[in-house]
Amino acid sequence: MPPFVTVAAYAPPGAGMLAAGIAAEVFDARGPGLPAFDFALCTDRPGPVRTDTGLPLVAEHGLDRLAAADLVITLPWADFRTPPGPAVLDALAAARERGALLAGHCVGAFALAAAGLLDGRRATTHWRFAALLAERYPAVTVEPEALYIDEGQVITGAGAAAGFDLCLHLLRREYGAAAANTIARDLVLPSHRDGGQAQYLATPVPQDCQDERLAEVLDWARAHLHEPMPVAELARRALMSRRSFARRFAAATGTTPHAWVLGLRVSRAEELLETTELPVDEVARLVGFGSAAVLRAQFVRRRGVPPRSYRRSFTRLPRPGATA
Repeated sequence: MPPFVTVAAYAPPGAGMLAAGIAAEVFDARGPGLPAFDFALCTDRPGPVRTDTGLPLVAEHGLDRLAAADLVITLPWADFRTPPGPAVLDALAAARERGALLAGHCVGAFALAAAGLLDGRRATTHWRFAALLAERYPAVTVEPEALYIDEGQVITGAGAAAGFDLCLHLLRREYGAAAANTIARDLVLPSHRDGGQAQYLATPVPQDCQDERLAEVLDWARAHLHEPMPVAELARRALMSRRSFARRFAAATGTTPHAWVLGLRVSRAEELLETTELPVDEVARLVGFGSAAVLRAQFVRRRGVPPRSYRRSFTRLPRPGATA
């Protein structure tokens, strides 16, 4: 059985139009090699739903679909300071008891918290409302800087466009990197941003010639993962000192050059493991880890499983003896 097939996005009155669009873009996508999800927008009573933009959405399903879905996404809504009604909270609890995955996008985390589903867990939300979430629900450990936090059955994410990171992480976790990367490419998005990455940057990156050089270096790094990539070499290519490069890199990406390169290498290794029969040693060489032992250590630390186990779970190649 696939990890999850039916996806229900809960849209209360005042739901975020952007958030609804993000969920639909990821889980209603169609194309070769992509999972075939049964995506539905649901609300308390089927029909038109006013959004935060004033434009209506049509939700064809009610709370019965919410309680029965494999994945439930609680969308942000304008009146999130008022908890959802008992019927919604019961439907969320029923989904949890049945083993469904639950994801709270932005202030959609407040709905999960109101249902008691975040008690004893770490969670995040839009940084602007993290203190309110912590004050309202002291049993929740709120981490305001994270893009998303994966607690197994329950996942929460930051505001606005970070919903893409949340949804792509879920897709990557359950269906593998190739599916997530395919959708990310179609949407012209980064294939993966780590959940611990900062939600926002304290100062914007000035638009000048150094930005162009930084972008060129990032493109070069993506195309040369098999080569050694010390920070000093990246700084040299950007025509900056190592210290200036590290500072500017952090301002532009919210992370360090070393962490960014490691994440890129693991992501590329995932895709090669899923879509090729290359030996693990060769995968390690192609992504710049040098040996299967180093690749294995990074995989276990970052993905929780060794490369061969990952390949068995997510390979997109035909199984031996399988028929077309």
